[in-house]
Amino acid sequence: MLGLIERNFIYLTDEAFVTLYKSLVRCHLEYANSVLNPHRQGLIKDIEKVQMRATKLVLTVKHLTYRPRERLLRLKLPTLK
Repeated sequence: MLGLIERNFIYLTDEAFVTLYKSLVRCHLEYANSVLNPHRQGLIKDIEKVQMRATKLVLTVKHLTYRPRERLLRLKLPTLK
């Protein structure tokens, strides 16, 4: 689903990205999270990598760091953890 967004949208505003991400990608990750129950750090990191890659699609926040959650705060998204 993330690839679909990446291929079809060249420039995403913050609001457009959040709408697309929450409706197409986040629902899959939350469902998979409840099924897999990631209690190991490796699985948690893998799920967070998807959100990290997704937030890089927005050009206005691409330069911000992900770890101190600068990108997430700017986009008003919670962590998947």
